[in-house]
Amino acid sequence: DAEGLLRIKEENQKHYRRAQRHQEKKEKIQKHNRKLGDLVEKKTYDLKTQYEHLANLRRTHILELTSVIFPMEEVKTSMRDPADVSSESDNAMTSSTVSKLAEARRTTYLSGRWVCDDHNGDTSISITGPWIILPNNGDYSAYYNWVEEKKTTQGPDMEHNNPAHTISAALCYATQLVNTLSLILDVNLPKKLCNRQHFAFCVFLCVWCFNSEFCGENLSRHRFTRAVKKLNANILHLCFSQHVNLDLLHPLHTLRNLMYLVSPDTENLGR
Repeated sequence: DAEGLLRIKEENQKHYRRAQRHQEKKEKIQKHNRKLGDLVEKKTYDLKTQYEHLANLRRTHILELTSVIFPMEEVKTSMRDPADVSSESDNAMTSSTVSKLAEARRTTYLSGRWVCDDHNGDTSISITGPWIILPNNGDYSAYYNWVEEKKTTQGPDMEHNNPAHTISAALCYATQLVNTLSLILDVNLPKKLCNRQHFAFCVFLCVWCFNSEFCGENLSRHRFTRAVKKLNANILHLCFSQHVNLDLLHPLHTLRNLMYLVSPDTENLGR
């Protein structure tokens, strides 16, 4: 029993010395982890600073791009509310009739269905100049009508102020701007539009169009609508990536969504 007790004591001493060595290793590992933690924290702070610096650079480039090359602004047309005109012509008109006229003014027949639109065509958004505009409500039926008329009319089209020309040019510029923004922001676009450059003549301007689909003269309604949907989807994707307020966005408002995206009030622009 005494020999067994001595043997157990020797084993306990070995275990105690081994535990001391393990404790020393533990302290060294903890010290190393603390150093690594401090280093990671410093690197994280440096990375965050670089991200902020990069975001500021992106923001500066985008604001310069949209103020010098692709300026966009709201163009209001002088239209009077039909409810006001009717009420002036008929003093006996009831308030219910006036409200119904105002409600009818806020609706638009678009692609076979009635949609609510507060602007109802009174407001357009221009890009690169006041003469290149898009309807705010997303109604591009002027382009469809132009294509149908060209199919039945022989000879060159001399109507340079045709709204279909401005729609085509504005969509070309919008596509070029979206592609440039995706490169600056380093955001991959979900929809691929034709990026082949070619020379196009739109509204007395010789422009490099990055989307040959919109500049095609014989573009069918199906192809045109499909390309517009792709463009709107890319714009919304960029807006989502920059945390634009969702209450401001509308799936049909092409240039207005772009205006919200590149607005100086967008806090997360460049993230």
